Amino acid sequence: MAQIHYYKHFENNLVRKVKIGAIWTVTKIGRLFRSIFRFFFRHYTVVIVPHSEKRVYNFHIPIFAIILFFLLFFGVSGSFFMYTVFSGKTGENITEWNYQLRDTQINVDQLRNEVNQLSRAARGFEAVLSNTLMNLGSNPNPVNLTIPADRSSFFNLQRNDDLHKEVDDIRHLAVYLSSAVEPVREIGTILDSQSAILAEIPSIWPIKGRMGHFTNPFGMNRDPFTGAPQMHTGVDISTYRSGDPVVATADGQVAFMGYEPSGFGNYIIIRHQHGFYTRYAHLLSFRVQAGQQVKQGETIGYIGNTGRSTGPHLHYEVHIGSDVVNPAKYLNIRPNPVR
Repeated sequence: MAQIHYYKHFENNLVRKVKIGAIWTVTKIGRLFRSIFRFFFRHYTVVIVPHSEKRVYNFHIPIFAIILFFLLFFGVSGSFFMYTVFSGKTGENITEWNYQLRDTQINVDQLRNEVNQLSRAARGFEAVLSNTLMNLGSNPNPVNLTIPADRSSFFNLQRNDDLHKEVDDIRHLAVYLSSAVEPVREIGTILDSQSAILAEIPSIWPIKGRMGHFTNPFGMNRDPFTGAPQMHTGVDISTYRSGDPVVATADGQVAFMGYEPSGFGNYIIIRHQHGFYTRYAHLLSFRVQAGQQVKQGETIGYIGNTGRSTGPHLHYEVHIGSDVVNPAKYLNIRPNPVR
């Protein structure tokens, strides 16, 4: 019972203290609000005394009105200051935007000029492509690059109309370039097939690096030893020195290699496709063997002065079956391949 009595007494004291604390807190808060209210509604007297003996004016103004006046004054002043600063920055931004707009217009004008140049170049390419396809026996079907008609009925501003036409022109150009892919691919296929054919016939210069020049043409000439007329069955090409590489003028197989002391000296005969044979004579030495497959542009020997010769040179012949033809008709049909 004593313990229960102790807890009951502690509970009553706690409740009493809480009530006292709550009453004290409410009293303090009330006094604070009364002090604030009295402070804001405290009156001050403003006296206006004229220099003459006229009536003196007294104004009773509460401090709340004074504070409100200053708040309004600083608010209006701050707003005016912010408006002035913002207006200045807006003016600077407008000036900067004008500069950017001018630069953009310059870029647009440059782009317009580039588009016009590109369109002219595309029209030139169209003409060249059509002629090339016709020459190759293909059926050209170019895309019309004509710029569409004026659209001023759809746009009120001429500048927007020009820009629309230029965008439309670029679209037409893109369509044309896309359609030109297949003809160009066809040209590549034709050229590849022609390149394969050209690799099978004697169609390049027989000395590596395209060196040398003709010293004796094909046909009737005077024998350099006897001076008597004779048929020269090939062409003589000289570089004025021995040792320059001699190359196969077409793909083929080395059919014969030999030496004639009173004639061709060291010489090579290569058999090609389509009935072609080529002979390379007066060589210093060989770089291939009989029966070997050679590629166009591959080195087969070196210029020399062997056999019946008056100086270092290459005697080069082209045969079609049993007929001897002028090699000059087939030389330089295509550039020498690099091997």
